[in-house]
Formats: sequence, C-alpha cells, structure tokens
Amino acid sequence: MGWADFHTRVIRWWAGSLKGEMGMLRFFAVFIICAAPVAAQEWHAMSGAEIAAALTDRRLQYDNATQHFYASGRTLYNAGQDSWGYWAVREDQYCSQWPPGAQWDCYDMAMASGVIRFIGGDGSTTDGVYAE
Repeated sequence: MGWADFHTRVIRWWAGSLKGEMGMLRFFAVFIICAAPVAAQEWHAMSGAEIAAALTDRRLQYDNATQHFYASGRTLYNAGQDSWGYWAVREDQYCSQWPPGAQWDCYDMAMASGVIRFIGGDGSTTDGVYAE
C-alpha cells in the first residue's frame, strides 16, 4: 500500500465519525499521521564533491560551537577556545585529524533543508548550519 492509499484509508476512517470520545481520538490520530510527513526532513547523502563544495571556505554553527573549513585543509573549531585541526574529503566522507593525535576520523555526510549532518560510524550525528 502506497502513501496515497494509506492516506485515503485514514481519511475515510476519520470521516466515518467525529462523534463522542472515539471521534476525538480519531481526529488526533489523523492529525498526527498527516502532520508527520510535513515535519520530516528528507536527508540527502552527500558525495565527496558535494562535501567539498559544502565545506570549503565555509563556517558552520553547531549547538555550542563553530567550525571553519579552510581551503588549505586546516579547520578551526571553537567551543569557547580555538582548536586547530585538519580536514579532507576521502571518497564520499569528511575526515578530520586533531593534533596531537595522528588518527584521521571519517564521517558520512547528509544534507536537508540547509542543515549539514555529520554521521559517525556508530550512527551518532552532529548537525550544523551555515554561519555568516
């Protein structure tokens, strides 16, 4: 059953009765089902070229920090104090390295409605928006 068929069945069920307590429950059920697709964001997995274009010489604002991605491959992260690191795009992932450590950590990337999402190997996410 496609979304249109499901939606039609829900509307028919809801239209059957709005009387009494059961009618109010139906109303709220339809409201929640119909509102969910509007609130959902359609995330688009980013390719390496899209990641580079989205980050190069740009600054992102996170909940409690900012990060600038310089074309030189340097990155400046600030959550109250500056932290300099390196960034690169490897295949279809954003990768970063933060001295004094030598390890590079890589993340899948996605974008939706102007929000850029970093996705860790464990499924954790960090969202940022452009800061001007």
